[in-house]
Amino acid sequence: MESEIGMVLGLFVVVANVLGAGMIVPQVVRLRRLQSTAGVSPTWIGIGLAMNLWWVAYGTSQSLWGMLPVSVIAAVLYALIAGELHRLDGLRSLHLVFRGAIGIAVAPLLFLIVGGWAAAGLVIGLIYAIQFAPAAIAALRTNDVSGVAGATWVMALGEAIIWFVYGWSTGDLALIIGGAGGAVMSLVIVLRVAQLAQHKTQSERVTVAPLRELLASDSA
Repeated sequence: MESEIGMVLGLFVVVANVLGAGMIVPQVVRLRRLQSTAGVSPTWIGIGLAMNLWWVAYGTSQSLWGMLPVSVIAAVLYALIAGELHRLDGLRSLHLVFRGAIGIAVAPLLFLIVGGWAAAGLVIGLIYAIQFAPAAIAALRTNDVSGVAGATWVMALGEAIIWFVYGWSTGDLALIIGGAGGAVMSLVIVLRVAQLAQHKTQSERVTVAPLRELLASDSA
């Protein structure tokens, strides 16, 4: 029975790594394709970059090897998005990325110095729980999320749920807190993107219908 549970958890880790590494790809592709950063939070990018580097350090210290691939690849992809934001929006976005990264990276370092990896890990988990908050706030504050890749946040939701389950099974409080918070924030963004997409579709129908009637009357 224990071996079967271990196999399931191992499969979960593989899926989480695939989702975590792949979730940023749709966002990079969307930025390149649309050349628009509408609704994308530079602060989230900075926090994501810093936190994935911290997860690499934490995973190494606690021998949680299953989380290392996703953390390393995600850090690289976050850096790519930062580059895209700089290309599209200039130094202002890069400044916000840098400020987000530095501002959030300090807290785990302080707790690491004072209480070791146990304390630092808990803080990392707490920050992961709110890591997506800037992205959620940015999505809620605007009616234009055309730059936001919905697929990114669907994958983020799946990854967060898996890490929550993995943390619950292994008794790792940092992963439990981080997974739960990440899932909530991801769900908020998914619902917001879906809501605005539906509203846009309805608006287009309202606009197109009278135009069709006008064209029909002209033909008559």
